[in-house]
Amino acid sequence: MAFKLAIIGRPNVGKSTLFNRLAGKKLALVDDTPGVTRDRRTHAARLYDLSFEVVDTAGFETAGPETLAGRMRRQTEIAIEEADVIVFMMDARAGLLPDDRAFADIVRRSGKPVVLVANKSESRAAEGGTLEAWEAGLGEPIPISAEHGQGMPDLRDAIVEALGEARCFPDEEDDAADFPAESDVLIGEDIADPETEAAYDETKPLRIAVVGRPNAGKSTLINALIGEERLLTGPEAGITRDSISVDWQWQGRTVRLHDTAGMRRKAKVQEKLEKLSVADGLRAIRFAEVVVIVLDATIPFEKQDLQIADLIIREGRAPVIAFNKWDLIDNPQQLLAELREKAERLLPQVRGLRSVPVSAETGRGLDKLMQAIVDTHRVWNSRVSTGRLNRWLEGILAHHPPPAVAGRRLKVKYITQVKARPPGFVVSCSRPEAMPQSYIRYLSNNLREAFDLPGVPIRIALRTSDNPFANRSRKR
Repeated sequence: MAFKLAIIGRPNVGKSTLFNRLAGKKLALVDDTPGVTRDRRTHAARLYDLSFEVVDTAGFETAGPETLAGRMRRQTEIAIEEADVIVFMMDARAGLLPDDRAFADIVRRSGKPVVLVANKSESRAAEGGTLEAWEAGLGEPIPISAEHGQGMPDLRDAIVEALGEARCFPDEEDDAADFPAESDVLIGEDIADPETEAAYDETKPLRIAVVGRPNAGKSTLINALIGEERLLTGPEAGITRDSISVDWQWQGRTVRLHDTAGMRRKAKVQEKLEKLSVADGLRAIRFAEVVVIVLDATIPFEKQDLQIADLIIREGRAPVIAFNKWDLIDNPQQLLAELREKAERLLPQVRGLRSVPVSAETGRGLDKLMQAIVDTHRVWNSRVSTGRLNRWLEGILAHHPPPAVAGRRLKVKYITQVKARPPGFVVSCSRPEAMPQSYIRYLSNNLREAFDLPGVPIRIALRTSDNPFANRSRKR
């Protein structure tokens, strides 16, 4: 079992930069502004021959427990409790500050193995601060530069010395027994038949992104789903900055939940840090399968909500609406009917969109929300055979044939599904460029009704068959 390493320190010493280097990806937001990181983030990491789990934490600050800084500090204390080894980071250029000394005492009292790291040691100006780090009483400081990658071999050796080789390199069991003998497997047996339509896999891991405007209750909703205070929450708007992923089990199925920063109107986003946060949220949408749009039930369907929904649909993700703060509604039945009617009217491109009233504070409606997510994911993955599609197309053309354009009737020959996630279809016709958009919408709406594809985007592409005689001159 890999060990867990937590990176601890006061704000703006370079914890997220080291986290990104160990993880091998630019996952955590990095900026010169102190206090960028607020939630703790976990990811698989590698340092030469060491494989482990690394935890990025918020900067330690002295503040009351009811304040935002106090709640951030509690998240860091949880990371210390769960870690096997702690990397305590200080800024070598600034030297050992009073906050560093106070937090070093907290780390020492935890009883966990500690590696003292003096970051930003790439210049000669940092030599004095590195020597001063001895006063922290945490052993020999390791001078590194997380931004430039200097000192990583020394950091690797210090981690091995702090934890012990037995913990860092557990004896690997002989994996040869896991592989069958050559005679047990036919060559090519593991290659799937491309013509076979696979049924929906209920056990496959599910990726869900939770998006919405600031202060809609996204982090509170995820905490309610997983049953623990994993993400930082509070009455302040815009607490979440990074896109944080949380692994969870729901009815035996692995689910990865992505919490994202609140998305305001583009004209209001001026600060560089907020732009980075929104870009991180958009990246989470692109990598998700189902996207839960959290709307504040007291002020739903503002212009920004519709723009977020339109972005998700254009990206081809499967949307689900969660009307949060439902415990504040006085006439729930009447309002729910009005909101669902408004969703059908304002988002016609995903007709049948599933919407669920929930309350993240009280836990109401969470099971219904998860069931709506799974049902939408099943539709998003669905496939329809070519035979069924063309029998449907025959009836559609008889009922409402394509219009005549420039005095010539458009001919539709056949239809086939070329992809799922979301369902995508190709229609072969005589003049694709002349096909009216209204007729394409007619085909899309009828496809949705005939094959039960509610609430997901449907892609329809038009193409024409090649004329083998198009480039030949006529023989005289």
